[in-house]
Amino acid sequence: MVGARIVQVSVSRGGVPKRAVSAAQVKVDGVEGDAHRNLELHGGPERAVCLFAMEAIVALRAEGHAIAPGAIGENVTVEGIDWNLVTPGVRLRLGERVVLEVTRYTSPCYKIAPVFVGGEYRRVSQKRNPGWSRVYARVLVEGSLRVGDPIRVLGEREAAEVGAAQS
Repeated sequence: MVGARIVQVSVSRGGVPKRAVSAAQVKVDGVEGDAHRNLELHGGPERAVCLFAMEAIVALRAEGHAIAPGAIGENVTVEGIDWNLVTPGVRLRLGERVVLEVTRYTSPCYKIAPVFVGGEYRRVSQKRNPGWSRVYARVLVEGSLRVGDPIRVLGEREAAEVGAAQS
């Protein structure tokens, strides 16, 4: 079985959908080549990278939604990771170097409504449907990401070591 991995890295000049790129640099202020139209609601160090699970996309497609990786604004679409473990405070290693810390669940925006049956974009609201939300993360260690790179949840000791290195 293939381990958890990055399925798609996505960027846009602002708005959705985000388009696939084969690789990107991840900096403290976000994914290189990605921009946001509303900086009050998107972007910044606490919302530098948005992630979503491919398994959720597949399940949403089975419900009839016209969703695809990047369609609802995530920068990194992943598969093979237990999405229930991806909660605020959790640290993730992506690729060889990048370390992210999940800061919060995203609040779905009406601009993603076109991909949902009946425009029901709140289908990916953590408050209404726990476990179906995208997440925002801050960048603890910068680096490059490529499609196919591994992703994993860091254990407590490893996460603490990354935190100590940041101090």
